[in-house]
Amino acid sequence: MSTVAFHTLGCKVNSYETEAIWQLFKANGYERVDFEQDGADVYVINTCTVTNTGDKKSRQVIRRAIRRNPDAIVAVTGCYAQTSPGEIAQIPGVDIIVGTQGREKLIEYVEQIRRERQPINAVSNIMKAREFEELDVPSFTDRTRASLKIQEGCNNFCTFCIIPWARGLMRSRKPESVLEQARKLVDAGYLEIVLTGIHTGGYGEDLENYNLAKLLVDLHQVEGLKRIRISSIEASQITDEVIDVINNSDRVCRHLHVPLQAGDDEVLKRMRRKYTTAEFYEKMVKVREALPGVALTTDVIVGFPGETEQQFQNTYDFIKTVGFAELHVFPYSMRTGTPAARMPDQIPEEVKHERVARLLELNQQLTLAYAKQFVGEVLEVIPERPYKEDPDSGLLMGYSDNYLNVVFPGDASMIGNICKVRLDEPGSEYCNGTLVRVLDNERPVQLKERAI
Repeated sequence: MSTVAFHTLGCKVNSYETEAIWQLFKANGYERVDFEQDGADVYVINTCTVTNTGDKKSRQVIRRAIRRNPDAIVAVTGCYAQTSPGEIAQIPGVDIIVGTQGREKLIEYVEQIRRERQPINAVSNIMKAREFEELDVPSFTDRTRASLKIQEGCNNFCTFCIIPWARGLMRSRKPESVLEQARKLVDAGYLEIVLTGIHTGGYGEDLENYNLAKLLVDLHQVEGLKRIRISSIEASQITDEVIDVINNSDRVCRHLHVPLQAGDDEVLKRMRRKYTTAEFYEKMVKVREALPGVALTTDVIVGFPGETEQQFQNTYDFIKTVGFAELHVFPYSMRTGTPAARMPDQIPEEVKHERVARLLELNQQLTLAYAKQFVGEVLEVIPERPYKEDPDSGLLMGYSDNYLNVVFPGDASMIGNICKVRLDEPGSEYCNGTLVRVLDNERPVQLKERAI
């Protein structure tokens, strides 16, 4: 039996796509082996190019695979392969280069290499791609939550970002295809589906009379699906229609990840973000009115070219005013080929790190303040695994619909079921709770019926 090993760099979408590529190999009789183990017949490296470091790491991993087995077939895919196929082709030992589309042909290319050992560069112009690449993942290592990719590409061209050049323009997956895959995932035992993509909230912008809100409504028809989570959505995409659907839904999670990037209007303009802080704030107020208790999480870039101390302070204060439930903080990383990389007044690394540290400290305060609101409340939690800090403690951990990581006493039979848990003690990383009861396929199971 032929063996294949994978290495994924970068984001969750890449991880999803690696799993989808593995399904192609699996269907063709391959066995999956560890990347660090010598001697795989085929190595697939799924690359990242979001920063210059991503490029460098991708090259290192490619060379490592070639050293592991010089006779192996080495295939390189992903964003770095899409933007810089020429650089990858110069690495001796690379057999196949395929970008961020056309990956369903990978097995075909591997067979071709076996026959004639002539390198294949199958990277095409991503800006011309109009069709969504249908690659599916029927099961995930995480047994409670499944990702479902609904769109590809982005039309925003923010000045710090290379992604449109790596992923192409916005293209949505056909609604019937999304629904069919959702049904398959529920049949495989998943209760929660995370709608994911490169610019998820833009779903439907390229479709006629269809959008994210309509997709959310249609997903409610999928029997057995208990939770729908949106991986990320821009403030401008949270339309009244989307708010209305979430407000009337018992399935869409009370959690929206809304990238802010900066809380200063001048910086936002230089980033080519399409909103002001006032517009962003107004949208957050509207969301909170419609969805009390909603978890609003966000991304922030610190140390963007030209960011003054005052502009950083404005961002800090704005974040505090909005009162996010959690921040993902990134120091600005120069990406060659983007307008921001050519901007004057690049910020020194030590200044970036100091600002990141300040925001991470604020993040701890914010996560704790958010969790405190729910002390004494009974939340619905889907336990995912034993408590990772102490797996033998008899404690389980999982997320509530509003994205609180809750730890509570329970046994392995509850993993993947919806549990009613009272939140007793808030924390910035974990909250402690007490199990009230397990909801087993809509039938409430009293505690005494289950061995804990």
